[in-house]
Amino acid sequence: MYQVRSSPVLDALTPAQQELYDWLDDFIRTRRHSPSIRQMMEAMGLRSPAPIQSRLRHLQQKGWITWQEGQARTLQLLGGGTAAGIPVLGAVAAGGLIEAFQDTTERLDLTPLLETRGLFALTVNGDSMVEAHIADGDVVLLEPVADASRLRDGTIVSALVPGSGTTLKHFHRKGKTVRLEAANPAYAPILLPADQVTIQGRLVAVWRQV
Repeated sequence: MYQVRSSPVLDALTPAQQELYDWLDDFIRTRRHSPSIRQMMEAMGLRSPAPIQSRLRHLQQKGWITWQEGQARTLQLLGGGTAAGIPVLGAVAAGGLIEAFQDTTERLDLTPLLETRGLFALTVNGDSMVEAHIADGDVVLLEPVADASRLRDGTIVSALVPGSGTTLKHFHRKGKTVRLEAANPAYAPILLPADQVTIQGRLVAVWRQV
């Protein structure tokens, strides 16, 4: 079940605070990282870091940003800004326990993936790719392939095979023969003339709902 939380009502900003916040919003959206104090000073036309630090403290107090004073690169936008990505809050152990959820310093930016031209999704049926960590019921995101001859050997692709429909396999080509290889030893490779195989897309991501 997905829950959507409404955004909190934030305290209004002064013109100087709004100017800095708008500049930060544009900088982080464009550069994918937060700026230094010096870059903020130059952008605001200031010669001293004190006014920048004061504005940052007020932005934090009003709930528009998070920031560790003295560490400009830790700055993150909160107040309706467009800081791209999902916060990476730390690490999680799959064996023993470790301390998790320290201060957020990274963001997992999915924007380049979602903006990939022609990106499409297919639901996986079957277990032929389990050793590639792709299971039955997963959704694979694929990028269209304009020229199959330029595919790297071993790339996972969605291929249209005459009489068999669409299949997700590792792609190999040698001369005029294509070999579509499963990631499960229970399945034999599919060998076909290259001109009989249509490569629909190459794998870029796997989505698994748990």
